[in-house]
Amino acid sequence: MSTRIAPDVVRVIYRHLELIGNRTRLDLILYTRGGDVLTPWRLVNLIREYTEHFSVLVPFRAYSAGTLLCLGADEIVMGKMGELGPIDPSIINAFNPQDPSNPSARLPVSIEDVYSYMTLIAEKMGNYDEGTMARAFLLLAEKIHPLALGNVQRNWLLIRSLAHKMLGLRRGALTAEQVQNIVEYLTEKLYAHNHMIARREAKEDIGLPVTYADNELNNMLWAIYEDVAADLKLAEPFNPVEIMRGNRTEFEVASGLVESEYGSDYFVFSGVVERKDYPDTGQVNVNINKQGWRTL
Repeated sequence: MSTRIAPDVVRVIYRHLELIGNRTRLDLILYTRGGDVLTPWRLVNLIREYTEHFSVLVPFRAYSAGTLLCLGADEIVMGKMGELGPIDPSIINAFNPQDPSNPSARLPVSIEDVYSYMTLIAEKMGNYDEGTMARAFLLLAEKIHPLALGNVQRNWLLIRSLAHKMLGLRRGALTAEQVQNIVEYLTEKLYAHNHMIARREAKEDIGLPVTYADNELNNMLWAIYEDVAADLKLAEPFNPVEIMRGNRTEFEVASGLVESEYGSDYFVFSGVVERKDYPDTGQVNVNINKQGWRTL
C-alpha cells in the first residue's frame, strides 16, 4: 500500500504549523517517491508563512515532486544515502492510450519521451525537413490522442514554470544561468525518470544549494528514517493472504505520515480481505472501504 504527495496533505501540515507557530527556521525531513507536481508549490508557500529560513533534510529518497519541493528550500541537507530525482512527470488523463492488460486503465505518457521521439527524428535525418517531421507527428498522433499530446505540451511548460518559481522562493537568489542549468538538468539531461541523484551530483553538477550532513547528523537522519520505515512497514510488501483469518478479515494499513513534536497524522487504508471461490487456489479479494488522514 503506498501514498503519494497530494493536495490533502497541505491541510495536515497546516495543522502542525499552527501548533509549532512562527520560528526563525523550520526543517522538514522528507521521504517520498513522488506525487502531484502542483502540491509542492502550495506547501512551500505555506511553510514560508511561518519561517524566514526553510530547510529540507533528505536522509534517503525525495523523488519527483519531492525534488520539486526541495527546489523551494533555502538549504537542502542530504545524508550519505540521500537521493533526488528528475522532475519530468508522466501524464495520465482520459485521452491516454488504453492499457492492453487492463482496458479500464490508461497508460501514462512521459513528457520527455514525446519530445525525445521528435528530437530523434530531427537528429537522425541530418537536415531538418518539415515533411518528414509532419509525417512523424501524424504517426505519433495515431498512437496517442491529439488531446493527450496537447496535455503533454501544457505539462512540459508547467513543470518548467514551477521549477523556476520554486527556485525563486529561495532567500539566496541564484543567477539566471544557474536557474536555467538546474531546470534543464532535472527535466532533460538525465534521460531516465528513475535516475538517482546523489548529493555530490546534486551539488557539483546540478548546482543545487546542497549541504552535506556531517556524520552525526547523517546518523540521526538515518535513524529517523529507519524508525518511520519500520512504523509504516516500507520494506514489507502488503500481502493480503498473510493477514487472512478465516474467510473474511478486516484490516488497516498506515502508509503515510506527517509528524512533529505536537503529534502524528497517519494516512490509513481500511478494508476487507475475503476468500472467494477462484479457479486458482490461494487467491483472495481485497476491497478498500475507506482511506484518509487520522490524527493520533
